[in-house]
Amino acid sequence: HPTLPLGTKATVRNLENGTSVDVKINDRGPYVKGRDIDLSKGAAKELGMTKGGVAPVKIEAEVIPAEKSAEKK
Repeated sequence: HPTLPLGTKATVRNLENGTSVDVKINDRGPYVKGRDIDLSKGAAKELGMTKGGVAPVKIEAEVIPAEKSAEKK
């Protein structure tokens, strides 16, 4: 994801079929205009997105404020 903090846990829901998968943000991207997140092949398969590789999704993430994140370390 381009802006979520690395290490953030998120749930990605495929809006076409209602399936969802839990993911962890581990890099930046996508760099294609109009796309919000790149998924691993495994996560895409769980969402049923392997044929076209692209689907409308909803991303839900709980972002921990920086000061609370530092306290956990």
